[in-house]
Amino acid sequence: MATVQLWSSLTRFTDGARAVEVPGATVAEALDNLVKAHPGLDPILRGGVSVVIDGEMIPNRHAEIAPDAELFLMQRLKGG
Repeated sequence: MATVQLWSSLTRFTDGARAVEVPGATVAEALDNLVKAHPGLDPILRGGVSVVIDGEMIPNRHAEIAPDAELFLMQRLKGG
């Protein structure tokens, strides 16, 4: 299980939880399981988020996750 840390405005989709435990061997699996548990997050994740695992930005959704890893979801910066 990985712990996914959410930014504060996402807690409305997780009954107030700022950290959520989800199974998954890869980033993609963890995010899929996060949406299964909290469907309200789906449009936000589809819109694009950055994923940081244990302090390292992970651009590859197929990256493996250690069982005790912490994933941080971060808003993607937009603009030009």
